[in-house]
Amino acid sequence: MAMTKKIMMALVMVSVSLNVGAQVHHIVGGDRGWHPYTDIGSWSSARTFRVGDKIWFTHSAAQGRIAEVETKEEYLACDVSNAIRIYTDGITLDGEGARYFTNSNSEKCKNGLKLHVEVVPEARTDTTTPEVTPEGSDKAIAAPPESSASSHFGGSFALLMAGFWLSCIGLWIAL
Repeated sequence: MAMTKKIMMALVMVSVSLNVGAQVHHIVGGDRGWHPYTDIGSWSSARTFRVGDKIWFTHSAAQGRIAEVETKEEYLACDVSNAIRIYTDGITLDGEGARYFTNSNSEKCKNGLKLHVEVVPEARTDTTTPEVTPEGSDKAIAAPPESSASSHFGGSFALLMAGFWLSCIGLWIAL
């Protein structure tokens, strides 16, 4: 009975560890970062942002802070006078819909330091097969989005944690 409890406890810990990899950490601008010469629009359009993901702005203090504005009009005009929030760290995407981020300095925003993301629901964990349509059909199948290099970190971390917990179980059982 005690052995069954230990095994069940270990399985729960492994399953909890595997859920850690669900969120993706996006480094805004990729290798070039949050910089006026980075094409932030192209970078963001090549990614899928989901509820629970985190975005990180790599920038120096001289570039200013990150402001979130509420409307598309404020975003396009680089109007940060009514910013919803000012960020200095990573931002968790906690809800679906459009989010607008700009540099807190409106001049730097006008030079390209702004980011619009459409946040979609969390990824489903079911394993259904996508519908395949015949050639010549009026339905189109979109290519799956490219994953950020950072998304592979979550999966690797989950596997590392699973290996760690299984090792602990082996040591625990041996005792």
